[in-house]
Amino acid sequence: MIYCVSRKERIDCTRIGGNTRKRRDMPHTIHLVDASPYIFRAYFSIPTKMVGKAGWPVNAVYGFAQFLLRLIDQEQVTHLGLAFDKSLTTSFRNDIYPDYKAQRDLPPPELEAQQDWCQEIGEALGGAIYVGPRYEADDLIGTLCHQLEPEGHEIVVVTSDKDMTQLVSERVSMLDFARDERYDPAAVATKFGVPPERIVDYLGLAGDSVDNIPGVKGVGKKTAVALIGELGGLDEIFERLDDVSTLGIRGAKSLAGKLGEQREMAFLSRELATIAVGAPATADLDELRFDGADPGLIEPLFDELKFGRIRERISHWRPSVSGRASRAEKT
Repeated sequence: MIYCVSRKERIDCTRIGGNTRKRRDMPHTIHLVDASPYIFRAYFSIPTKMVGKAGWPVNAVYGFAQFLLRLIDQEQVTHLGLAFDKSLTTSFRNDIYPDYKAQRDLPPPELEAQQDWCQEIGEALGGAIYVGPRYEADDLIGTLCHQLEPEGHEIVVVTSDKDMTQLVSERVSMLDFARDERYDPAAVATKFGVPPERIVDYLGLAGDSVDNIPGVKGVGKKTAVALIGELGGLDEIFERLDDVSTLGIRGAKSLAGKLGEQREMAFLSRELATIAVGAPATADLDELRFDGADPGLIEPLFDELKFGRIRERISHWRPSVSGRASRAEKT
């Protein structure tokens, strides 16, 4: 089950917007944030001596709040969704390949304890929250893109995860906010040597050590790019396996053998790298609409976290006269 998480309630995203999606909305620019990289970045860049009322570190929450406030102001955000990773070990990909992300250490307790606060901060500052145990943030964002793009909306995926470049299209761009780098289809091809629609084939061949996706042993990034450039995607490469040895690629004579021996692993790796677009989450424009920070949530949360001057950096507040009630008032 995927949820839009509220501090006071949890709303089933498969139910949200059941009627609203029947109407055709005017196109909007929608920012979808992959929260985890920015939470981890904050945790390791701000000292853990920063604590809230309960005495627990709140450095990651503080840094995440700083990031969101900068993003909202610099990007002039009008619609905002935040996707969170629930667990490193419960993704549906672990069922397919138990070693998926197995090399990663679990987050330290001091960081794990701040995850819920980060979700609360995201909602309090005006974002719609998406999280679930079986689907990763990538999949939630991919699903939302899949629903929003055909309706004519422009989507900005905010992340530092290169795997998410597979989502880039004419209407979907990627923003690496920390590096101030933006990717459209041409920029993806320039950066990685393959277009967005071939990123999963590229990862199927070269693998991804960050996520423990094995790929084909003996096939590196340059070889993967060359194979795709010469023959096409994974399916085409294996259909023309006999042609591989004739290509002007370094080690081409032994390459066909490596590919043939590891065919199953190549296709498994591509499956692991492919972002799901059928997660049980619904893109509701009313939920995604950014109306500003919610004072009914900000005040008690900031008091609990002992956040002081950062409140002065909130430039957009939800109007009390808005037809959209404070989430803190919902029952």
